[in-house]
Amino acid sequence: MANIMYDLGKINDKPYEGERKMPAIVSVAEAIPPNILKQNEVMDFARDLFSESFNDIERLLKAFHNGQIEKRHFVKNLEWYKTEKSFQERNQTYIDCAVDLGVEAINNCLMSKNFLTRNILYDEIDAIFFISSTGIATPSVEARIMNKLPFNQHTKRIPIWGLGCAGGASGLSRAYEYCLAYPEAKVLVLAIELCSLTFQKNDRSKSNLIGTSLFADGVACALLTGDRADRHSFQKLDAVPAVQHTQSTLMHDSLEVMGWEVKNEGLFVVFSKDIPSIIATWLKPIAIDFLHESHVEIDSICHFIAHPGGKKVIDAYQHSLGFSSDMTNISLDVLKEFGNMSSATILYVLRRFMEIGKKGEYGLAAALGPGFSSEMLLLRWEN
Repeated sequence: MANIMYDLGKINDKPYEGERKMPAIVSVAEAIPPNILKQNEVMDFARDLFSESFNDIERLLKAFHNGQIEKRHFVKNLEWYKTEKSFQERNQTYIDCAVDLGVEAINNCLMSKNFLTRNILYDEIDAIFFISSTGIATPSVEARIMNKLPFNQHTKRIPIWGLGCAGGASGLSRAYEYCLAYPEAKVLVLAIELCSLTFQKNDRSKSNLIGTSLFADGVACALLTGDRADRHSFQKLDAVPAVQHTQSTLMHDSLEVMGWEVKNEGLFVVFSKDIPSIIATWLKPIAIDFLHESHVEIDSICHFIAHPGGKKVIDAYQHSLGFSSDMTNISLDVLKEFGNMSSATILYVLRRFMEIGKKGEYGLAAALGPGFSSEMLLLRWEN
């Protein structure tokens, strides 16, 4: 009964009073897809593809430079995307590559020399939250991975599909809630997005052109632990981000802002040009109210762990929240080096913040996705 009361008392999604330990993010690692494409290469590819559809193609191609992306990583080389592929072929490629890269990301996370003093064994993991929006698989990808790695057969599987760019932050939030309910748990959040495999060669829309300038493939895995998991026996850093509070927000009547249109040929990108202006007006009151619930002022935030949807999105974050460019430098660096990898991107950003965070510092993690929606986490670095 004591354990039941302990668990139920922690599930109310409200910030705690006092100094109780909270679920923490202990390790984050990536698996980098093998094919590196410079932005100029992709721009030339887009010029050849879209020139017949747009009279002002050179003006539109400025998006490739204005976004400040320098290179991206894809699971296939550029030649592969030049020929038409069926939905079945692209989706099977998604499954095959997702399993291989997912195995690599999990191993990198559980055996990280940067964040762990010892390897975490597979059978120590209680649950796997699998996040993706760029392919379809039943059995889902984490089940296929569990046939390659010796996880306990009773490991809980929680696949989450369709949250797009907000998925990584949402996965962290749901894992946090799991660790509140099961405070001895060790939980993985595995985000796999192979955006390039959704590319539609015959889609000559501006949304597809902009998507071609932004999106990339990325895979990352995070390890979260409950407050009874004795993380001090394997935690290497002096302080790690503990999740204090989370918030999910849906903007009603905004289904057309971002997402997929599902057709016979596969997934067609929906990407509104109004996203930066929506962020500039909608995000701030949500963020302020969220922080006030935890009695934290926005000026107390030392680290802004933002999903970098694009350069205009980063600029909109700064304008909306009043942050200086220094607060978004890490997000911009990830964008420059990797592009927008949908849900996985915020885990790439988080890993870099974990290397610099100090005890007592607050961080705000934020990502926006289809719905239109936002996911936020308040973090505090604890030893």
